[in-house]
Amino acid sequence: MQYEAARALKVAMEATSLITNAALDRGTEGVEDHIDPNGVVPADIVRFLARLRLLEGVPFNYLVPDAAMMPLETIRFFYVDRNWLDAIVQGALSVGTVNSADREQLASLHPIIRGEVDVAERLVRMKGEDAPAVDAAGRPLGVAGPMTGFLMRSRIVSGWPGLHVRAYATDTRPDDKTIPEMDTSPDRVRILRMERLAPAVMLVLFDGVPAVVHVEEPRSGIQFGVRVQSGANNTASAVLPLRDVTKPNAGPLKAGNTVRTVPVPFRKNAPGVINLHQLAETLRTTNGTKINLDNKIDSAEFAVEMLRFPIRQVFGDTTVNPGRDDFVATIKTTALVDRFQLAIKALEA
Repeated sequence: MQYEAARALKVAMEATSLITNAALDRGTEGVEDHIDPNGVVPADIVRFLARLRLLEGVPFNYLVPDAAMMPLETIRFFYVDRNWLDAIVQGALSVGTVNSADREQLASLHPIIRGEVDVAERLVRMKGEDAPAVDAAGRPLGVAGPMTGFLMRSRIVSGWPGLHVRAYATDTRPDDKTIPEMDTSPDRVRILRMERLAPAVMLVLFDGVPAVVHVEEPRSGIQFGVRVQSGANNTASAVLPLRDVTKPNAGPLKAGNTVRTVPVPFRKNAPGVINLHQLAETLRTTNGTKINLDNKIDSAEFAVEMLRFPIRQVFGDTTVNPGRDDFVATIKTTALVDRFQLAIKALEA
């Protein structure tokens, strides 16, 4: 009992320190997060509770109790219990209660506090001048809805710190649909938090239940490259997917459902060094690329053929016909969504 009492006192002191530091570090001057400065709860405390709702400051071993649950190169989708998040907020606020009167007063304020924190948690990642009733897509910022997310442990998290993550409420668009239409989609699910918890571990929280999630390499620069293929006896070769240089955004050229490619030649006695002159000649004499009409290939046309779009991994319904897609869903989330919906109905009952 003495150990438990001492541990509870330590947790309470740490929570008090976090709240105090939040109030000292974040003033209302120049803040553009739309938090109401005239609410029942001081704005600085609301900001702290909103970040706590998004699991900031929660020890990782509370989220993943055993490392075996997150082996290398895995992604784990989950649903967050809102009752658990409310308990975190109530636990943090209970630090300031001393007697039964304090606890009764705090209990009477819980609905008001919950409402203010509901709005605040959706504003953590938003900036602007006026507090909007809805976001840019017309979705409300009021009472908090279901929260989902995923944990990813992979080398791509450390290798590409600027990973893009997008989620959508419906899985009706081609998996290789280009930006910006996908950014302005009205059924895009808002990201509440996206953060690297460790060099190779990333946490993402969604404001809702997505039907499809896209994880994509950062679009921060132009990349050129070829596609390496494994062969027999531990050998490897490379091919270059073809595209029509007059329609570079139409996707790769296909013969039926198969992407058309040409073999990539390498220089003799120089493993891994591409013979660019020979590759350009191969592209010039290949039908369908529209670069052999004037019997030559210029640098811009060659660059279009060598351009590689960021790799996008799609987590969605594997029954969707890929059609002309470059990227095909590999993980089926239909069963997971059904479980989420059942959990939501149970909470609302």
